[in-house]
Amino acid sequence: MVSSSHEALHRIFQKDPGLFARAARNLGVAFPPPLTTTELSTDLTETQPLERRVDTLLRMDMEDGSFVLAVESQGEPDPRKPASWAYYLAHVYAKYRIPPVLLVVCADRGTAEWAGRQVDIGPRQWPSLTLRPLVLGPDDVPVIASPDEAARDIPLTVLSAALHRRDPDADAILNALAKALKGLSADDESTAGTFIELTEQGLGKTPAAEIWRHLMAVDLSFFQSETAQRLRAEGRAEDILVLLSHRGVEVTDGDRDRIADCGDPDVLSLWFTRAITATSAAEVFADTTG
Repeated sequence: MVSSSHEALHRIFQKDPGLFARAARNLGVAFPPPLTTTELSTDLTETQPLERRVDTLLRMDMEDGSFVLAVESQGEPDPRKPASWAYYLAHVYAKYRIPPVLLVVCADRGTAEWAGRQVDIGPRQWPSLTLRPLVLGPDDVPVIASPDEAARDIPLTVLSAALHRRDPDADAILNALAKALKGLSADDESTAGTFIELTEQGLGKTPAAEIWRHLMAVDLSFFQSETAQRLRAEGRAEDILVLLSHRGVEVTDGDRDRIADCGDPDVLSLWFTRAITATSAAEVFADTTG
């Protein structure tokens, strides 16, 4: 039950809102007296379900203590995000009673600069909350272009590739990563498949993604994971379309879709061989059901 002393200590400010500014002077903080005041509902319960979901949340237990790491991937500046991030951290701390840390990962340099700014939440005289994200952008993760260095830390190399995907160094990073993955044993194929998929996702729709598909078709051809096979199929389908285009063979939208949708590597290999000499798309597809 709430005690009367508890009630008194906050209700006095309902009676005289100007008391806040006068009392705060004793703390060395100068708030001007309010011009007007409005009493708001004290019920902060959400009347409707409101989804708030952090991208990744990890409890990190260290020798000297624990903390909760909230990881957010941010593609562009969003003025609404600082408030959401502050909510995440406050909620995590209230729920787990473990200090939280916010890490924001940005592949865009401008976004990384924006995300790294300290945000003070509250009036200028005394911000009640200060948001200080840790930010990883392209300038904060090294370019890993050595196969030996890539092999020592493949996850960091995947992150390096994703953050530098628009940089001239992307090609060198991806080649180093492919060689490092090639050095994994057969027992590590499942792990390699995960890194292959994460790399593909991290590259997005950039020219670097085309380089990665080519590497899948050549340097990592021995991997049989579903992701690796799909990437090889996509790369071979693109090769067929480019070859037919360069040779002046007419390709309809239906032909293009048929080639792009084919996931059978044997059929794609046959079509590629035929595309070298075919004078029509019909010759490429003859007697096949792919």
